[in-house]
Amino acid sequence: MKLVVRVKLLPTSVQASALEETLQTCNEAANWLSRQAHSAGVTSRAALQASAYTELKARGLSAQPALHVVRKVADAYTALGAKLNAGRASKRSTEAAVGKPVVFRPGAAQPFDDRCLSWQTDKRTVSIWTTRGRLKNIGFTGAPDHLAFLAAHRKGESDLLHRRGSWYLVATCEVPEAEPNGAPDGFLGVDLGVVNIATVSTGVRHGGRRINRTRERDGKLRSKLQQKNTKSAKRRAKKHAGKESRRARDINHKISKCIVAEAQRTGRGIALEDLTGIRERVRLWKPQRARLHSWSFRQLSQFIVYKAKRAGVPVVYVDPTYTSQECSQCHHIDRRNRPSRAEFACRVCGLVEHADLNASQNIAARGWWAWVRGAESQAPALALIA
Repeated sequence: MKLVVRVKLLPTSVQASALEETLQTCNEAANWLSRQAHSAGVTSRAALQASAYTELKARGLSAQPALHVVRKVADAYTALGAKLNAGRASKRSTEAAVGKPVVFRPGAAQPFDDRCLSWQTDKRTVSIWTTRGRLKNIGFTGAPDHLAFLAAHRKGESDLLHRRGSWYLVATCEVPEAEPNGAPDGFLGVDLGVVNIATVSTGVRHGGRRINRTRERDGKLRSKLQQKNTKSAKRRAKKHAGKESRRARDINHKISKCIVAEAQRTGRGIALEDLTGIRERVRLWKPQRARLHSWSFRQLSQFIVYKAKRAGVPVVYVDPTYTSQECSQCHHIDRRNRPSRAEFACRVCGLVEHADLNASQNIAARGWWAWVRGAESQAPALALIA
């Protein structure tokens, strides 16, 4: 299983200047190659390397960084094509993508392999290639548990990035998966929703009014700053967006930790909804749409998956169709079973239950049948832990 750990670099002013020049040179080269690829209509890695390798080296890159630039550009076009084919891009972004080459920011992340970057985890320093030569003894810092995790499991490439005036390295780690102890004793169903971010089939609800009030306050501030549209408003909006993202990530970490800990303690697996394309399919009121689109449910699912893999807890994905209209007791499906958003009342057996709890119990039952049929989920391969 692959995870990534982010550590903060502590370069001197001279080292920071060299890193900035290196990152700028790499991204300028990537933009040049992107324009060439777009105009020629050739975006494969092999074709780009054959046509541009010599020119990239002439632009100040050594062999390995030049190859990484080629791969970065090729992967960017591959990802864009996959996004367009899946229909996840808006009409405006689709027109822009077709008519313009991919553009890389001056501070966009640049990958480095072990030939260009070496770690001295015991000294907490790194040595890295730059356009000014090899820089040694650049210090780095991070949370103690993250540093220990890095020293034990780091393997493969690391990305150098510059964000909000600070320098970071994002390192890839190979972590062995824990083996499940036999078949699970049932499943915990997790229903993801608008009011309650996650409702577990045991009756525990995560999220609620306090978080929603904070999200509404953030939305109002965001709207106000967008309407003002001054330089200071844009600067504050950018700063606030980062704060929102960090808060949401922290909440998702806490929710996923609680769910996986409960599954591990009770010897059960976890059943999640397959919400692919949910934003296009679901029909909600305008205030609910704002809440749905302002929360990263995919990130929460990823956090649950990688924590579950580390703990040896099996995870399955199930079809969420009609889970909110199906009775968890008699399995009768009817739209009229939902007299209100929060209430479920079965018209056949008379079961009255909280709607989210009823849906999570249906997900748990479907998870068990998916496990019995051998339909284990193919979990995402990468998640951010720091």
